[in-house]
Amino acid sequence: MSTALSVPGIPDGQIVELRVQVPPGQVVRYDLAALASAFEITDPGRLAVETDGSRTALVTIYPSNPLMVMPPPSPEDMVMDEYGRIINGRYHNGRPSRRRLFDPISGSAQRAMVFGTTGAGKSRVVQYTLACEKRNGICTWHGDLKGGQSAPEAEGHVDWFATSQEEVILMLRAAVAVAEIRQARYRAMGRNAFLINDPDPLISVRIDEANRLLEKGAPFRDEGTYLVKELGRTGRSVGIGIELDAQASHLEELGGSDTLRAMLKEGDITLLRWSSSMMRQLVTDGLLPAGEQLAPIPKTLRPKVLHSQFAPGPAPNDADLCDTQGMAYMLSGPSPTSLMRHFRIGSIRPMPGLDPEILALYGPGDPRRLEEDSLEGAGEAYAARGTSAMDALCEAVREDQKKQEAKAQATKGGRGAAQLGDRILVVLADADDPMTPDEITVLVNADGGPVVQVGSVRNRLGVLADSGDVVRAGRGLYEIAR
Repeated sequence: MSTALSVPGIPDGQIVELRVQVPPGQVVRYDLAALASAFEITDPGRLAVETDGSRTALVTIYPSNPLMVMPPPSPEDMVMDEYGRIINGRYHNGRPSRRRLFDPISGSAQRAMVFGTTGAGKSRVVQYTLACEKRNGICTWHGDLKGGQSAPEAEGHVDWFATSQEEVILMLRAAVAVAEIRQARYRAMGRNAFLINDPDPLISVRIDEANRLLEKGAPFRDEGTYLVKELGRTGRSVGIGIELDAQASHLEELGGSDTLRAMLKEGDITLLRWSSSMMRQLVTDGLLPAGEQLAPIPKTLRPKVLHSQFAPGPAPNDADLCDTQGMAYMLSGPSPTSLMRHFRIGSIRPMPGLDPEILALYGPGDPRRLEEDSLEGAGEAYAARGTSAMDALCEAVREDQKKQEAKAQATKGGRGAAQLGDRILVVLADADDPMTPDEITVLVNADGGPVVQVGSVRNRLGVLADSGDVVRAGRGLYEIAR
């Protein structure tokens, strides 16, 4: 891209679009900061770059950031279209951004993930999706692992509102049981796909702050990981979708990279403001084509202006009112590298109680409930939701977990070679770069298990490499298989 192009001569208010091609045999590469500098633009938010993954790119220059202000959604935006999609915001060019809640062509419930750091707008994005699910007759089971604080307005507007790890485990168990019941019922009907509301409702199981359930050291990590995988594997064809919403900076915080790779590749992925380590993994796992890049989403839209200490007059006001909440990339959409922004959801200022604007999104009436044919399978946990009877069920889950932990602790000293392999895989899953056996040994011995020697680690690495669980990344270097 030529640095001879610049924008000083462009009239105020005009939008410029440039179509750029590289010679055959080459692929478009660009550096956003360098590109902004070439056009003499101090605010990179005025630039949008989209590529076709090959030779061609569209570079759009705006007079100001086009996503600075977003309107609230309309009722029409919240209704699923013929392809099972809702409109959740706008791209930089004003085109609607859509998110799929159901795929009527394949009859599949959706697997979805929403990632975002603190303050990126994840809770408002989740609230909007919850409201859309209610308006479209979807039976929503929502686990808010921030004690119900992330989406307090959702209580009473979803079929199941869980606020603890124990209740989320009960909710996931019930969802897997319903999936098994529907499988048997649909098999008897000769049905191999889900027909929405015919007569069963589409079920959406969502875990907000999912990293709290699935991160290393969490008490229910193993069972939670298994249940999420099981729903991701069996739920699609029987109308049970699964969504994880998290602040995770690494997939190991969500049950491990192997656990969720399939969900990531085939699911609906929304990436709000992110961490650099998460971005590396998304690229490594093939969610972005090689060579593609996403412009980082800054914490503020205010351009950085240098102010000399010797300049006359007061320094510029540093009050930051130009946040980027809701800006995101829809990685599974038709324009994965095109920045979009979600609709403005809720009141602009924090409210002393429930937000009336968010409550209005949910609309009147009760949420869709589980079908009667699956009530027995959902069990006493479903019947106890929203009542004091849930406390006793959660206490039973806690006691059972304590017994399992005590049993594991009692047999900890008897770990053998197979357990050593698991410990090595955990160490390699956490590593950003390949490691030597000596480095692996140090970290394995720091996990609290029996002390092992480097020779044992080398032998086990050989076995893991032969089985395909790890790969040799170079002479004496190992990394987990991706």
